[in-house]
Formats: sequence, structure tokens, C-alpha cells
Amino acid sequence: MSEQSAFGVKTGGAAEGLKLEIASFAENFQKVKNEISKRIAGYSGVIDMALFTMFSGGHVLLEGVPGIGKTQMVKTIADVFSLKFKRVQFTPDLMPSDVLGSHVLLEDEKGGRHLKFNEGPVFCNILLADEINRATPKTQSALLECMAEGTVSISNTKFTLAQPFFVLATENPLEMEGTFSLPEAQLDRFMMKINLSYPTFEQLDSIVERYASAREPKVECVIDPATVVKMQGLVRQVLIADDVKNYAINIIKKTHPDYQDAPAGVKKYVKFGSSPRGLLSLILTAKARAIIKGRVNVSFEDLRAVAENVLNHRIILNFEGLADGISPSSIVSQAVS
Repeated sequence: MSEQSAFGVKTGGAAEGLKLEIASFAENFQKVKNEISKRIAGYSGVIDMALFTMFSGGHVLLEGVPGIGKTQMVKTIADVFSLKFKRVQFTPDLMPSDVLGSHVLLEDEKGGRHLKFNEGPVFCNILLADEINRATPKTQSALLECMAEGTVSISNTKFTLAQPFFVLATENPLEMEGTFSLPEAQLDRFMMKINLSYPTFEQLDSIVERYASAREPKVECVIDPATVVKMQGLVRQVLIADDVKNYAINIIKKTHPDYQDAPAGVKKYVKFGSSPRGLLSLILTAKARAIIKGRVNVSFEDLRAVAENVLNHRIILNFEGLADGISPSSIVSQAVS
């Protein structure tokens, strides 16, 4: 008896269907990555992590000094996905209504007046929140509901955002002038925070070749919204054994200083550890990585490979940790070991 797979493929059995789905997922993933790489020099691991997050249904935060390609990477991802794209440049004077939209009073031909809601840029599939930490926390918080629930509440009306919906945000290091710290609740909405290092000599050479010429590299749309949603559904079908799941839970528990088995560094330097949302993000992104590796189950290595980017922004250091210059990534390394 044939069965209908998540990608609409009729197969002679569940096992055969799953193999076809995994192959289709990996093929689409590679197509997307190849197109992005036409414009983005290097950063292969960064691209992988961003795509793991998107196919897991999450949001991405990219951090790095100005001018290293954060915005270009997000714009390229939007060009490769056949999705509605909007961009907001976050500035200190930006207001929540500039992101979400607002009601305006209109007058009709008969002199009657009525309110009309003008949708803000958040009504899209991919929202580029450029330099998100240059806006005040009041404006940053405008994204909390739409990132967590996919809805926008204005006055007494709730609007549902189209799916899929992704926030791809960039931020500058806090040492830069004119930046505000992202609230912990805002940070926790991002499935991954990815730090971009300064380009290598080879990457800089490639950037010159691509962008100092007469023609900028072109990319093609290779994936549509329906396929994205199906791929997100397949990620959630990946299996995770009890011992692997317990390992993931233990990683999260070990980021909390009051946990009896927490490492000494966690007990000494951490104020708050990861939330349950961090656990879900860890497992989902590990599932996406498992598919790309051709497996239907999550391995310990999958969890270790994504743990730093999933958890480093969820570790809140205490005063002693900040004073000693401890990095959240070093805390995650202790929790994973």
C-alpha cells in the first residue's frame, strides 16, 4: 500500500518515502547554500547555521563589526528564497508603530471618517532587522509577540502573520557607539546567535573579485514558501533517542548555577542559564543538521555542533563573570563536555 510523504511523494513504504524526503531536503538545502555562496565569500559554517535555524522555524541574530557582510548575507538569503522580504533600519528614534504598523484616520467622498490599518514592514515572510541594537528596548520589544507567536496585536485587534515568518537580525558589538543591550526576553526569541569573524585574506580577495567588478554576482530563487513549510515539517519528524534527549536536557541543566551537577565555572560565573526555549532550539536545529548528514535520528555530535550558537546568547553572566572577561561560549563548552 502506497503512502503520501511530507513532500507529496507516493512511495511503496514508509522507509523508502523517508529516504526520498531526506534526499529532497538535502538537495534543496544545497541549492540554497550554493546560491548564497555566489555572493558571500567564505562563511560556510555561518550559512549552514543560519539555514538550520530557518528550516527549524526559528529566527537568526548575526553579530559582527560593521562592514563584514551581515546585511548582505541576509539580503542574499531573501533573494534565494521566493519569499516576501522587508527591511527595517533600526535607529534610536524608531518607534514600535514604524515596525508593526498603525491605524490612520481617513475621510471618504461623503465626508465620513473611518480608521484604516496600515501594515508595517513586519507583515512579510523575511524581516531584516538591520542593526537591531541601535533602537531602544521599547522598539525592540515590538518584535516579541510576532517572533514567538506569529501574530501582531494592535489596539483590540490581533493579526496573524503569513507563514513562514523569519526575523533575520544584525547587530553590532556593544563596544560600538550608539548601541543598546538587547533585553533577555528579546535574545531568547532568537533560535541562534551567530558571531561573524573578520574575513580572512582569501575571503577579502574573493570579495574584491566579486564586488569591485562591473557586475555584481546574481543569484536565483530556488525555493518557494510551500517547500520551506514542508521542510520545516520534516525536521520535526526526525527521531531522537531517549539517551540523546537526556543529554540535551542535561546540557541545559548544566548552564544553571543552582544545578548540583553544574560545572564549577557555571556555579562561579553564571547568573542565569538557558530557558526551556533554548532546549527546544537545541533539539530542533540538531534535527535539521541530522537530515543534512543523511540521518533520520539526532546524534550526540549534532547537539554538540549547534550548542554554542544556540546557547551562547542565553547565558547571563554575573558580575564576577563580566569582571573576569568570561565568554558565554566557554560556559557552553563546559556544559557540553
